[in-house]
Amino acid sequence: MAKRTVRWTRTADIQFVGVLEYWVKRNKSASYSKKLIKKVANRTKKISENPFIFKEANYKDIRVSILDNFSIFFKVTDEEILITAFWDNRQDPNKLLLILKNEK
Repeated sequence: MAKRTVRWTRTADIQFVGVLEYWVKRNKSASYSKKLIKKVANRTKKISENPFIFKEANYKDIRVSILDNFSIFFKVTDEEILITAFWDNRQDPNKLLLILKNEK
């Protein structure tokens, strides 16, 4: 199977950047955020190569990849992987439900 293009929704991108900024501010260093960027890049590469090894989420047509304390929610088409949410699992899950219902 051919590798699919990975595209992030605006919502997922904002969430990811928000997490990175939070950790820079909290730790007063960018080292953890840099490690997280590498981990997410590696994981999205794996998702693009074989998206169906990751479990189906409880939302229609959405799969999820767990990465430490974070979840990457995505949709799969023939041409691309659409990252719909980047979620810190320590947050209120009701917020996530609203995000995933509204993503097109």
